[in-house]
Amino acid sequence: MEKFTVFTEEQVQAARFAKAMGHPIRIYILQLLSQQSCCYSGDLSDILPVAKSTLSQHLKELKDAGLIQGEIQAPKVKYCLNQKNWELARKLFTEILAK
Repeated sequence: MEKFTVFTEEQVQAARFAKAMGHPIRIYILQLLSQQSCCYSGDLSDILPVAKSTLSQHLKELKDAGLIQGEIQAPKVKYCLNQKNWELARKLFTEILAK
């Protein structure tokens, strides 16, 4: 039996990005990373007033959605925007909001 859906791949992807961006801390992280010429390698918990475990969950959401990527270099983790998906998110949201 063939499964039928009314949603396009673009709509599903835009919703995934939007869900991942659905918290002010995550928006802050994305804005911070978008202003970096290279990866951010500091401890984000020094900047953000949240527990490390909470911050870890926010980073996981962004990473699972493909908006950021991280590289562990003990004792720090480098975080960067996933440029390919960041551009895709910009394109998708621009198309949605332009209508």
